[in-house]
Amino acid sequence: MENLPENLLYNKDYSWVKIEEDIATFGLVKPAADRVKEFVFIKLPKNGQKLKQGETYTSLEALKWSGHLSSPLSGEIIGVNDDLFEEPKTINQDPYGNGWIIKIKLSDPKEKEELLSNTQVENWLNEKIK
Repeated sequence: MENLPENLLYNKDYSWVKIEEDIATFGLVKPAADRVKEFVFIKLPKNGQKLKQGETYTSLEALKWSGHLSSPLSGEIIGVNDDLFEEPKTINQDPYGNGWIIKIKLSDPKEKEELLSNTQVENWLNEKIK
């Protein structure tokens, strides 16, 4: 498995998080995207929606798989990557760039202390994705 970016944080539900001041961007880690091969549908949340840590923020479907991602942090959704609705496979092609899913304004910045570093989550992923 390739190394995950060091500048991001992660949860144990295949999400990556990039925090810039009080804004967090979420996406799907590349090893999970690679395993699914190509997403064909994504259900995106709405701007203004409030999320609690652990709540589902998106649902994804591939030809032989479907699942949900739980929010790594709490906050209000302030950005949704609507382009993914037309091109969900962007998540497979560029998971840490154009494949970002949502941006939130953090309501409890201390929650980030519960997230994992790239090396911590790589150990977990190696157990989950074999």
